[in-house]
Formats: sequence, C-alpha cells, structure tokens
Amino acid sequence: MMAHARADEGEALPRSFGKYLLFDHIGRGGMADIYLASARTELGAERLVVVKQILPELGGDAGFARMLVAEAKLAAQLNHANVVQVIDLGREEDRLFITMEYVEGFDLNQLLRRLSKSRVGLPAEFAILIVREVLRALDYAHRARTPDGRPLEIVHRDVSPSNVLISFEDEVKLCDFGIAKAYGLGDDGAPDEGRIARARVAGKSAYMAPEHAAGEMIDARADVFAAAILLWELCAGRRLYKGTEQEMLDQARAGDVPALPSRGLPMPAKLQAILDRAFEVDRLRRWQRAADLLAALESYAMSAGLMASQLRFGQFLTDHFADEIVHVRRARELSAKGELPPRVEPEPVAAADGSSVRARSDVSASPRRVDVVADEPELSSAPDQAPAIVADEPTDPIGHLAPDEPAGSVAADDTQPLPIANEEPSSRWWPWIALAAFASGAVVTAAWLLST
Repeated sequence: MMAHARADEGEALPRSFGKYLLFDHIGRGGMADIYLASARTELGAERLVVVKQILPELGGDAGFARMLVAEAKLAAQLNHANVVQVIDLGREEDRLFITMEYVEGFDLNQLLRRLSKSRVGLPAEFAILIVREVLRALDYAHRARTPDGRPLEIVHRDVSPSNVLISFEDEVKLCDFGIAKAYGLGDDGAPDEGRIARARVAGKSAYMAPEHAAGEMIDARADVFAAAILLWELCAGRRLYKGTEQEMLDQARAGDVPALPSRGLPMPAKLQAILDRAFEVDRLRRWQRAADLLAALESYAMSAGLMASQLRFGQFLTDHFADEIVHVRRARELSAKGELPPRVEPEPVAAADGSSVRARSDVSASPRRVDVVADEPELSSAPDQAPAIVADEPTDPIGHLAPDEPAGSVAADDTQPLPIANEEPSSRWWPWIALAAFASGAVVTAAWLLST
C-alpha cells in the first residue's frame, strides 16, 4: 500500500488517530491541520468525517483551549440542515481536535472562482438562494436553546464566503460557529490582539459589521450585517470593501455601504430598501433577526420571479461540475486506500481558518473547505429571463494578490463575486443561426438543381 507523506512533519498517511483513520491531509491554516478521515460507527459502518487538529502552540494555550472547548460544545448542540455538524471534541496524542461533518463540494469562494474561470453565469435566483440558506442557518443558531430552555446566545462572528459550503447534493451549509470568538480571545478572556491581527490577514475585516470592526460587544445583528454583505457582493458583482486589511477594517468600522450598482436585477428599489435596513449602523434600526431579513428577501424573490428551486440549483451544479464531482470521489477513494492520485501543479485553496494552502491532489474541485465541516417552489419566470452572474475576466487565485492591486481585484482569501449580466446572446440565438444557415444552403442547392 502506497502511503501519503506529510511534507511538513513527515507523517505517513493513512494513519490512526484515536478512533479515526486519517487518510488525506487537506491543508494547514493558522489554527489547525485538517484531515479527511474515516470513523467506524456503533453499527460497524464507516463514516467520512473531517478532523481538525489544533496546532500545538494553540492547543497548549490554556485560555484558547478553554474557549475553543466551550464554543465547540455550544456548536455541537446545533442540528440543522444548513449547519455543519460538530461531531466530536477531545485530545489525542496530546493534540486538541474537533471532528466535524464532511461536506463534499465547494465553499462559495471556490464556486465563484470556478464559474469565473469557465465563464459560466451563476443565475441570480441561485445567488439569492445561497444567501437565503445562510440566513436559515443563522436564524436557527441565534434562536437555539439548551434542553432546559436557556438561550445559547450563539453568534457566528465570521459569516464570509469561505465559511459557506455548497455540497454537490445542492445543500448550502454554514460552518465554524464560534471559532472566531475562540481564536480572538486570550487566557483571561480578553481580546488577544496578536491572534486578531493574524485572523485579519485572512480577509475577515471585509465582512464585519461596524460594531464588530470597532471592537465592541456584538450580537446576532452583526451576523445579519455580514450576511447582507454576501448578498450585496453577489448582486453587485464585486467586493464591497477593497484595499489593505487596515483599509478594509476602517471601511467596515464606518459602515458606509454604497447603493447597489445597476446589474439588471428586477425590482431594484425593493432590493435596495432591504439592504439599506440591513446596513444600518444604528443596530436598533437594523433588521433585528436573521429571520426578518430572510422574510424580506423571500418576499422580494417571489415578487421578482427569483424564488429558486433547490432541485434546479442541484441540477445546475451537476451540469457544470459533473466531471469534477467524479474526479473528487475517485480521488477520495484512492486516498482512503492509501493510494495517491496523479499529481499536477496544485492550485491555492482555502484552509481551516480561511488562510491559503496548496491542495495536494490533482483534483481542483476537492472539498478543501470542509473543516468545520428543500423546499422547491416553481420559478415564476422562464430560466432565460433571470439575470445571471457572469465573469468579465477570470478571478485570481485565493490569497495571492498584494494589497495595492487595482480596484476590482481579489483581496486576501475571498474571491471576487462575478458581475451580473444578462444571458450571453450566443447561447440564446445559436439554434436560429444554425437554422438560417441550413435554409440558405437548401436554397443554393435548389437553385443549382434547377439550373442543371
């Protein structure tokens, strides 16, 4: 059996780690090593999971370990279709670890990047669907209570594209609940500026509410603001905040969000009104709950004919990524057997805490952001009537742009959402062009036959 080798520590894979068999090293971020692993269930079946091994320098920090355990215990109580499930927490081989649900697919960054490279449009109905599902996850988590009825008071704190997972089975899941809180606090429970600074390198300032960026105590309304940024970016087709981390932090602190640029979306005034309220700097004037923003967005989607079917979203993913899905699953099977898939130059992918790592396998669609790791109303408009998010030009790899890149470029680890445009004329008119060409040929042939 061929074994994988860890280049940084020389550890061979597959290898046992407690009750888990680690067989694929997904990557290393600023907080953890992440592995794809298998675990045997009580019934003897095997289940794929993701094991996040906290780095020794953090796992040995009593304050961080205590906060991480506390937050992971809260997250483990969440059980919802749109939330990545925390399965296990403990220490093994003197390494603190968290085990989480395995989600086979992309994060939102990776999805947009692949669509951009392929010059494929993401229909606006699906962009809105993704945000709606994120809001469902937030609403559930914000309302979660203990078995005896006490509020868990969970705030995500890091609603950003790298934490939005989209499975090949058309599911949208939010991961990493509470991780940002644990990462930002020190032994005494006070903010750890060193850790906060490292976290900001990953681009998280771009999704902070004003009170969060100002270092104030935050609540569920900060998550509502962050989710609205996702919506704004998908609809505007570009990043909201640009520049260096400090510049983005300053912009986030000011909370001065421009109006949506015109991209052909229906009923733009209604959508803008929804966003205006979501972006209120005064928290008392903002949407107070994720459920409130969700209800407003669903009302808009129904009125505008953009209420997406989740089955159609799944079909969209299959249509455009079927080959990659097959490659991912084949590579996973090889990894589980201890065999390496063919190697090619890897592309950068998102790691455990949003930092960039290099993928090790040849499968560019490999689910690299799975660490913390339906309804179907019919559309009221025809498929070709909905605007689509289409790339003007391919986006750059994650985490590889300098802070002084020109406007519109991708900063930190978050890929630029793709500009909205109407459907490409070529895809709409090619059948008629082909028919005209055929008819012209037929006329020429008939004329020749008559002349002879």
